[in-house]
Amino acid sequence: MTLYVDIIFLENVFMNSIILLATGIILKDKTKIIRNLISSSIGAIYAIIIYTSHIELYSNIFLKIMLSLVIVYISFKPQNTKSMLKHIIIFYLTSFTFGGVAFALLYFIRPQDILFQNGVLTGTYPIKMILAGGIVGFAIVVISFKNIKGKLNKKDMYCNVKLCERENKKVITAIIDTGNFLKDPITKIPVIVAEINSLDGLFPSKILHNASKIINGGDIDLGEYASKIRVIPFKSLGKDNGLLLGIKIDKAYIEYQDNVHEIKNIIVGIYNGNLSRSGKYEGLVGLDSINE
Repeated sequence: MTLYVDIIFLENVFMNSIILLATGIILKDKTKIIRNLISSSIGAIYAIIIYTSHIELYSNIFLKIMLSLVIVYISFKPQNTKSMLKHIIIFYLTSFTFGGVAFALLYFIRPQDILFQNGVLTGTYPIKMILAGGIVGFAIVVISFKNIKGKLNKKDMYCNVKLCERENKKVITAIIDTGNFLKDPITKIPVIVAEINSLDGLFPSKILHNASKIINGGDIDLGEYASKIRVIPFKSLGKDNGLLLGIKIDKAYIEYQDNVHEIKNIIVGIYNGNLSRSGKYEGLVGLDSINE
C-alpha cells in the first residue's frame, strides 16, 4: 500500500480541526481559526512521526497526554486548572466519538484498505469518507451534548457579573436568561438588566432615582453621563410597550462555567423592582452577552 505524507497530514489536520471546533461549541468557548490550525497541525505532525518512526518513545502514553494538553491550551487557552481539565475531558470524549464513527465507516465500506501502523489508523480511503466521518461525528457529539445541557438545573445558569464604570465597580449575581434579547435599537449592543438597588455606587443617585423622569424627557442634569444614556424598549408579560433606562458602561466581566468573558460594549438596563422573588439573583444576562 502506497501512502503519501501530505495526504495523511491534511486528513489529520481536518479531523483535528473538526474535533477542536466541536469541543469549542460544546463548551461555548470560541477559538480563533489560526489557533485551531496550529493545534491541528501539531497533532498531524505527531501522527506522521509515530507512523514513520520505530522509536517507542513517540507512542508513550505520557507523551500523548502532554500533546493533548498542548493542543488544547494553544487552541483555547483555559484560564485555570479546572477549566483546563474540563476542556481535556470534552476533547477526549469528542475524539473517541469521532474515532468510533470514522472506524465504523471504514469497516463497513472499505475494510480491505485499512492499515494500522504504530497506533495510527490510515489507508487509501477517499477524502469524501473522511468528510462524511467528520460531519456525522460532529453532529452526534454536538446534538448529544446540547440535549444533556438542556436538562441542567437552574442553579447552573447563575453567573457573577462585575460591572466597571470609570473607577466604580460593582459585582452582582445574575442568571443566564435565554429569553433576554434586549439590545440598544440603534447600536445593537446587548443589555444586562440589573435591579436598581444593586447599582448603588456604580452610577450617581440622581440618575438611578430619576430613571422615569429621564425616559420621559425630564430636566435632569446628566453631566458626563449624557452621552451614555440609552432608552431601551422591551416587551414582557402584561406590558407590551415598556421602556428601560440604560447606561453604557466601560466594560463588564461575566464569570460563567469557569470562564471569564470580558465585554467592552455593554449596556446596563436599570430595573426598578425585584427580578427574583427569592433574592437569589439581581440581574439578567442574555446569551448574546456571553457570546460577544
